[in-house]
Amino acid sequence: MTALVILVPALPLFAALAPIAPLRARELGIVLAATGTGAFACAIAVAVHVANHGAFEAGSGFLYVDSLSSFFTLTVAFVVVLASFGSIAYLRSEERRADLNRLQIRLYAAGFALFGGLMLASLETGNLGLLWVLIEASTLASAVLVGLEAQARSLEAAWKYIIISSFGVTMALVATLFLYYSASSLVLSPNQRLTWPALFLHAGALQHDSLRLAFLLAVIGYGTKVGLAPMHTWLPDAHSEAPSPASAMLSAALLNTGMYAIIRFQALARPELGRYTNHVLLVFGFASIVIGALFMVRKGNFKRLFAYSSIEHMGIISVALGFGGVLGLYGALLHTLNHAIGKCVLFLTSGEVVQRWRTRDAGRVAGVLARAPLVGGVLLLGSLAIVGSPPFGLFLSEFTIIRAGFRGSSWLPFLLLALLVLAFIAFVRTTADMATGEPQAAEGAAERQSIVGASPLVAGMTVLLVLGLWIPGGLNSLIMHSIGAIT
Repeated sequence: MTALVILVPALPLFAALAPIAPLRARELGIVLAATGTGAFACAIAVAVHVANHGAFEAGSGFLYVDSLSSFFTLTVAFVVVLASFGSIAYLRSEERRADLNRLQIRLYAAGFALFGGLMLASLETGNLGLLWVLIEASTLASAVLVGLEAQARSLEAAWKYIIISSFGVTMALVATLFLYYSASSLVLSPNQRLTWPALFLHAGALQHDSLRLAFLLAVIGYGTKVGLAPMHTWLPDAHSEAPSPASAMLSAALLNTGMYAIIRFQALARPELGRYTNHVLLVFGFASIVIGALFMVRKGNFKRLFAYSSIEHMGIISVALGFGGVLGLYGALLHTLNHAIGKCVLFLTSGEVVQRWRTRDAGRVAGVLARAPLVGGVLLLGSLAIVGSPPFGLFLSEFTIIRAGFRGSSWLPFLLLALLVLAFIAFVRTTADMATGEPQAAEGAAERQSIVGASPLVAGMTVLLVLGLWIPGGLNSLIMHSIGAIT
């Protein structure tokens, strides 16, 4: 079992060595896809073992997997698979067009592999100090991808990403130190004071004041990674300037990894602080939804549109955690999975649009359905899915969250509904014009869709449709066990 747990992050990390070999761009992409698929298969095996035998722990808690970490590991690993298959088409196209040189192609492959492997590793540790180290290391790896194209805007976005993330690094570290201090009165070894199972067992005995500050700083620090307002300002630039498969990883994997850390801190703080944790998450959550929805009204760079949508959806997950209860937690976890898949598909689709139209300006893209039917269809259906239209999975998760809100509040669910309607109108207005507008002449628009490039789009949309119609028993059980692990 230990070998399987280690293989989940080790396989993508091993792929970081591939650029050393004299491989072409397509071959590097195939290595990324193969190792990502292997990691996903191992993650499934680990989840099955945890479901049958309970949490797995080794190395004094430095290696730890329970139902919650299994759920997030499966989510992130699936995103890595989709994005790695998208990387094959991306790298091949960049090599053919000579938009990236050989060094940039190798930097992409190494950065992508390190990014994926470090995120998966962060989800398989029970030590909150090591969790901080791995999340910050994944940030450094992803910064390479943001600035990969070495243009003025991409370098500016990478620099902004690093600067603002440094703020988050500091706040998350201070939060971890305050958490360690809050456990100083407990009869625990120094290592156990940062080990999740031991802390959770004694959560009700943690020192109140230091725990209160630790939780608030954790929401601010890790919330910077998540893109919660007002710490979100790096996200639109980084997501819009990074290569599209990397944007998919940032939006569908990195944000969820930061949210995983916040959920762990909330589970530790709730027994002692009570509703305080819910109120903090509601404030940051609604602020993020408002910011995301308002900025989606502007019509411009469509990758920035998708980025602001990510801010909105991270806000929705935070609100669900703030509503609390089994229904709120269930909706938060289900929405985490649905948003990860939906946003990964949309960013990969945006990459196909950029390759054909050679622009990221929504006003200069029209008639995608006519010129590239598969890409246009996925763009339109993916847009409807991401704004919560039935019969896709996000409708079900958002409906669950609203139900949770009505159980504890009389007016907050109505505010959430109003903001969701605003986001729906703003988002679909832009993407519908792109998909169904009058076709325009576009460089490469008639380019044939490759099977490899189409596969992650079709696979992702199929999963979103299935999750809107039916939640498999195994997934439902995993979510329920994850709720049990943090309550």
